[in-house]
Amino acid sequence: MVMATIKESFRVAAIQTISSTQLQANLQDAGDLIARAVERGAELVVLPEYFCFMGRNDADKLGIKEQAGSGPIQEFLSGQAKHHGIWLVGGTLPLDNEDPGRIYNSTLVYGPSGDRVGRYDKIHLFGFKKGQESYDESVSIRAGENGPQTFMAPCGRVGLSICYDLRFPEFFRAMGEVNLIVLPAAFTYTTGSAHWEVLLRARAIENQCYVLASAQGGKHENGRRTWGHSVLIDPWGDVVDSVAEGPGVAIGDVNLQRLSDVRESLPALKHRTM
Repeated sequence: MVMATIKESFRVAAIQTISSTQLQANLQDAGDLIARAVERGAELVVLPEYFCFMGRNDADKLGIKEQAGSGPIQEFLSGQAKHHGIWLVGGTLPLDNEDPGRIYNSTLVYGPSGDRVGRYDKIHLFGFKKGQESYDESVSIRAGENGPQTFMAPCGRVGLSICYDLRFPEFFRAMGEVNLIVLPAAFTYTTGSAHWEVLLRARAIENQCYVLASAQGGKHENGRRTWGHSVLIDPWGDVVDSVAEGPGVAIGDVNLQRLSDVRESLPALKHRTM
């Protein structure tokens, strides 16, 4: 178990990418952006959902799936965390399971030593149909069964979530009291333009914590367009930093005094009756 020394101010960053069908190119791009975030003082970095691969078809991700604990994507994540001495939330990657036709869409977390300190398999699978636009993640993804997951970092307890989880407030309540929620995502342009920021701000306000959302943001090789707008939001619902479209970094500090001030001035968490 990794013991984290709590810090009053802890710098965090959300990476935004436009992932392609080329695994190695995606890893190179992610590495470059991680280095840029670290140069700006980031101590915890979050990569977006599908940072490593955005296939042309749903089944393409099966071709790069890895066994938990081994594989080039996991080696990349562990190596980046250790090289930079950071906490790295590895977006999502496809992990194998007993269902040969589907993968777990999993977030793995690595500490500064390069050791894995957390895992969350996406529970809520996105489905959407409007006109010619249609998505059904359950075709190639198996829903996770491990429930809400958290880990301890120098900013306190951190809750793990992925993309479509954002629409289920009860999921975040089940995490208990957290100081930071991280959300790797690949929101579509259609749903993101309508709901992305309002939902993120709501999760920050109602849980009185920071929310760090790392997104895909642009037009992809496979024709898909993602919304982007990676962002850090504080416990009052204010946007600390954001990046609209294209590759980039949203960065800012998780400040424990700010958390305390918000929770003391409006003690909504203590007023809960359910």
